[in-house]
Order: sequence, then C-alpha cells, then structure tokens
Amino acid sequence: MKVMPEVWFYHLTETPAEDLLPVLLLRALVGGHRIELRGTAAARMDRLDQALWLQPADGFLPHGLAGGPQDARQPVLLTVAGQTATNGADFLVALDGAEVTAEECASLFRAAVVFDGNDPASLATARDQWRLTGAAGLAAQYWTREGGRWTKKQERAAQA
Repeated sequence: MKVMPEVWFYHLTETPAEDLLPVLLLRALVGGHRIELRGTAAARMDRLDQALWLQPADGFLPHGLAGGPQDARQPVLLTVAGQTATNGADFLVALDGAEVTAEECASLFRAAVVFDGNDPASLATARDQWRLTGAAGLAAQYWTREGGRWTKKQERAAQA
C-alpha cells in the first residue's frame, strides 16, 4: 500500500535555513530517504554545498551539487529549479521559493517547503504552495520555531 505523501512547511523566523537543513536532511537520511534539495539560484546552492560540508560538526552529511558524474549516487543532491534530480529522491526540500507541484509530490514520500518569514515574496510563495497542495488533497503540516523549538501550528489531513 502506497503511503500518501505529505508536505511540511517550515516557517523560518529566528534562524536561517542553514541551521535547519542539516537536522532535516540527516533525519531524512536516517529514515532511508534520498533527497533533492532544490533552490532557485546556483550561487546559493554553491554556498549551501560548502556549508553542508562543515555540518554537522560531529558527523558527515553526504551530498553533491547536480551536474556531476556521480549525481545518481548522491544521497542528497542539490539542484536548481529546472534541473532534474537523478538520484532517485523520494524526499524533496524546496528553498527560497523553489516550485513544488502537487503532481510531483504524488511520487514522493514527503516534500518540505522551507521559507523565510521575514521575506514577503518567500512568504507569499509559501502561502500559494499551501493552497495549491491543499487543493490537490495533499496532507500538510505547518511548523514554526518559537523559543528555540520547532512547533507544529497547523495540520491538514489528506483529502481523497
């Protein structure tokens, strides 16, 4: 039986994505998932690539930038919108307003939309993605960080 995909929304207000990503990616890897980390700008993904080599301080987060000869072997593949993830990802993390469609979510275990609550454009895009995934009947959760802890603020069940 296929598990219904979920879309989790992470509203960043206290910390940048660079603080959340190592935790989120490691949890997905431990869960046996292959991940596409999708952004909107190559320069941003280059910076994330460098940052992820340094975190976590007590471990190793295997990953690579899309476009290399070993893309299919990467447990975490960093892509820019428009690139195809060739690593068999079943978990998508979208940053900076990168598009997430309901159609592609149907083939995933989970998608995570990470957005900056201090950026009006990012906030508007996340709200649009929440509405579109809801219209498609996908289950969703909305998380925000309060007082140093992630708190689930809203949950939407899947609709048939």
